[in-house]
Amino acid sequence: MRVLSSIFLLLILVCGDTVVAPAKVAVEEVAKSLPRELSGFRISGAVRNPVFAPDTSPSKNMTGSANSQRSAQVEADYVSPNGEKFLVQLSRFERDSDAYSQLTRYVQSYRSINQSAQASLTREIGTTSFVAPGSIAFFKGPSFVRIFNASKPGDSSEGLVAFANSFASRLEKGEGDVPILVKHVPDWERAQENALYLAGFTSLKEIVPNQPVLDAVTSEGDADAVRTIYGNANFLLIEFNTPQLAGDNDRAINAKLQELKSQNQPVPSAYRKVGNYSVFVFGAPTEQAANELIDQVEYAQMVTWLGNNPYLLEKAQKDYYETTAGVLVSVVKASGLSLVACLAIGGLMGTLLFTRRRAQQRAAEAYSDAGGMLRLNLDEITPQHDPAKLLGP
Repeated sequence: MRVLSSIFLLLILVCGDTVVAPAKVAVEEVAKSLPRELSGFRISGAVRNPVFAPDTSPSKNMTGSANSQRSAQVEADYVSPNGEKFLVQLSRFERDSDAYSQLTRYVQSYRSINQSAQASLTREIGTTSFVAPGSIAFFKGPSFVRIFNASKPGDSSEGLVAFANSFASRLEKGEGDVPILVKHVPDWERAQENALYLAGFTSLKEIVPNQPVLDAVTSEGDADAVRTIYGNANFLLIEFNTPQLAGDNDRAINAKLQELKSQNQPVPSAYRKVGNYSVFVFGAPTEQAANELIDQVEYAQMVTWLGNNPYLLEKAQKDYYETTAGVLVSVVKASGLSLVACLAIGGLMGTLLFTRRRAQQRAAEAYSDAGGMLRLNLDEITPQHDPAKLLGP
């Protein structure tokens, strides 16, 4: 079954089922983005504009004819002073999701052909990278890059990793993350290892073989999909960009399921519509296990008005009331804190002054009700030591 899956997967990669509008990416712009010098390497020869084929050899790439219509590809040789040579292949797409899709397609193809190779998917280079013996593939923003050690095939040296990091730092960051749809599959970080992402697909018939229910899915290029594997179960998550398209497909899928069941043909282990998502599980050990996978899918709803928001006035009024109430509460809090601070400071200063006066009184030889200040002898009680200094009658 795994052999058949690999064969069907290679067929879809060769045929290029993912078709979108023709690219607006100019080859000249992509060629200019290749640095002439990088980490001690210089471009040797001319920058080429090949049509990459779906293979894993250093001279070829995953991009088939359909992909070449929506991207621009260039390649160049980089040579160091000591003779080390790297081959760089750069594909530039219109969207980040297209570049990520190309990376997942390449990873699936590579692992189908090189099943025993020690390769891993990491986030150390670019946004997401795939490190294999003698080569590194990564995507960053709308760019998909493959770098091969042409002088020592099969050798993933530290120099190759450093060169890939330097090259990635020159590229446009884009959104800086994988498509959000990938993060909605169960345990997405581990599932990303075997994920196959299709951006703007038109057909899914070859993704999971011998499942005629997928013939009922129609997207017109306005939907994305991601397929992952959990044990022996194939998990397929489809996102339609409009509720209408999601509803039409849900009705068509349910009708197809009823037809297949009546004809005793293969059907999914479980199917469910979640928001604008259509979720399939194929080959699960039990229906309960399939439903447990689907239960982990949450639809992230986002409402966007195509025209003027009819609730704009209510929203503005609500924001005004909330802002006014916030200002009033802040003023009351500030006034209360200021009052408490003033009372505290006044009390402290009064206590210090009172304490000082008491200390002065205790240190004085005679009591003075004037607090130690000058006192007029109006009552002629206090004895005078120098009557000559007094005013006369």
